[in-house]
Amino acid sequence: MAVSSVRWMAVRCRLYLPLTDRRPGPFGQAASWRFYSGSAALPEAEGANVTGIEVVVIPKKKTWDKVAVLQALASTVNRDTTAAPYAFQDDPYLIPTSSVESRSFLLAKKSGENAAKFIINLHPKYFQKDVAEPHIPCLMPECFEPQIEDISEAALKERIKLKKVKASVDMFDQLLQAGTTVSLETTNNLLDLLCYYGDREPPADSHFQQSEKSEELEEATEENNEKSKKAGHQYRVTWRANNNAERIFALMPEKNAHSYCTMIRGMVKHRAPVQALNLYTELLNNRLHADIHTFNSLIEATAMMNEKFEAKWNNMLELLKQIVAQKLKPNLQTFNTILKCLRRFYAFGKLPALQTFREMKAIGIEPSLATYHYIIQLFYHYDSPSKGSSLVIYDIMNELTGKKFSPQDPDDDMFFQSAMRACSSLRDLELAYQVHGLLNTGDNRKFIGPEHRRNFYYSKFFSLLCLMEQIDVTLKWYKDLIPSVFLPHSQTLIDLLQALDVANRLEMIPQIWKDSKEYGHTFRNDLKEEILMLMARDRHPAELQVAFADCAADIKSTYESQDARQTTPDWSVNALNYIAVLFLRAGRTQEAWKMLGLFRKHNKIPRNELLNEFMDNAKASNSPAQAIEIVKLASAFSLPVCEGLTRRVMADFTVSQEQKEALGNLTALTSDSSSDSDSDINEGK
Repeated sequence: MAVSSVRWMAVRCRLYLPLTDRRPGPFGQAASWRFYSGSAALPEAEGANVTGIEVVVIPKKKTWDKVAVLQALASTVNRDTTAAPYAFQDDPYLIPTSSVESRSFLLAKKSGENAAKFIINLHPKYFQKDVAEPHIPCLMPECFEPQIEDISEAALKERIKLKKVKASVDMFDQLLQAGTTVSLETTNNLLDLLCYYGDREPPADSHFQQSEKSEELEEATEENNEKSKKAGHQYRVTWRANNNAERIFALMPEKNAHSYCTMIRGMVKHRAPVQALNLYTELLNNRLHADIHTFNSLIEATAMMNEKFEAKWNNMLELLKQIVAQKLKPNLQTFNTILKCLRRFYAFGKLPALQTFREMKAIGIEPSLATYHYIIQLFYHYDSPSKGSSLVIYDIMNELTGKKFSPQDPDDDMFFQSAMRACSSLRDLELAYQVHGLLNTGDNRKFIGPEHRRNFYYSKFFSLLCLMEQIDVTLKWYKDLIPSVFLPHSQTLIDLLQALDVANRLEMIPQIWKDSKEYGHTFRNDLKEEILMLMARDRHPAELQVAFADCAADIKSTYESQDARQTTPDWSVNALNYIAVLFLRAGRTQEAWKMLGLFRKHNKIPRNELLNEFMDNAKASNSPAQAIEIVKLASAFSLPVCEGLTRRVMADFTVSQEQKEALGNLTALTSDSSSDSDSDINEGK
């Protein structure tokens, strides 16, 4: 007992030691207490009123987040730079090696999920066993068939909940024919369903299809406005005149603000801005008020009108004044909608966009990533930033650096793509590092977007690294990003090859070609010619020439082999010249002479430099027969260099009388063909 008392006294002494080393606070007086989590709800400890004493209160209970353990475990591991992205970690044989294969993989995976859901929902009685603990509702069969058969308002509510558009309309009509009055709330719910889907049945995989179509529409918008209009007409569900929504709305004996707002938002969503603005006028005439979400749609409707930019902006300002008059508070979507519309105003929209952003900050609304995305798109349109707008991205990044974001707008995942595009246009590597640092802050990586946007972001980032970073740093990024983060396009590898050329690190080229084959670029002629040109442009040490010749032989095999999915590529004159030169310099003379036969076979004209190198090789091996073959090849194509090659043969080789006569005949044929071609040209003149 005495021992325990001594221990307790020792603990109390440690808990109440004076704070002798505390610095004074910002107002000059040192704080004398330090509170810990949970101490506010507990009674004060004995002796707590003693000045200069630190009180440590142990909380009775600590409330942890449900995923706190998983977060702690996740913080102990880093991304494996040698592994494929997590979405592709399946059968190793199926791991994609190119961007096309990765898209096919994701589509096939999603298609399999949809097929499984279809079978489960088609035969739910075979999937009633619940093996998950705790229960996971999304893994169990969903009921998509109505259970209430009689004609009643309850049956109508059930069909609305199941998103059965046609069945809901039929039930509503049957209720009216039976003389049953449908409540205003249920009618409004039916209008919600009709306006959301445009009076059409939702597809079974509507969510997946809508996300895919929105991506294609966004890509088309960025590339070409005309293409975006065509894609929009192809994919969007347009508002049809006198559809079921308008018919039911006209039959309603009583309408409230919700009824009008639903119709207005449905019309705007399905590209009927004139009808929406007219219905808003009717709402005002009935002395009703719209909600802020309806005003957001009306702002979008004004931008769709066929008017000048100034008139559209004035109409937007008028709607904002009506928001203030109706004592509504704008939300984030209000300002994002304005900025989204202003980005289509080109140069006119820059000043209103800055005014909108300042007003947004003035009333205390925190911008989302989509807000900055719209501003960047407006000021850096089509990769051609003006001199006056080049500072906007710097102000944005200075404001965002170190911040963590949560999803607030559907377009939040487009910010990093547009920001990196601006960095690439400005050729600013430090700014690109700043954008990439923001991406890796907290959970901001979730805003990188789908597969094609992630590839676009990292392609732009890596191309900028190749252009402006030191080669050793660039190669580190290459190992870190490829293929664990994204699969490179052929242009990305060409940028890397050019960086290696600038840094005089051409010994890396065979490894780059090996990687190119792994990533599915075997049949990219522009990439192969870039590799061959860099290897054949200059002479290198013997060991490196051997490695280059092996690489050239591998590239040569791609022209001769035929993949099941590819047609045999045509030989280009540059590829033939480069491969022949590389074989000659590596001492693979026999293979080099076979390349000369390919010139005749494919009717390609060899360069003068290549013929001179072959002549040097024939001289080194003291082979007049090979030298005469070179002259014959030049004569067959009527090349002007034929006479010079003949003189070299006569001067550098010991030739027989028969060989001299053959050379004379070749020279005569060449001069005759040259004179004939000159006369033809003169006659043409």
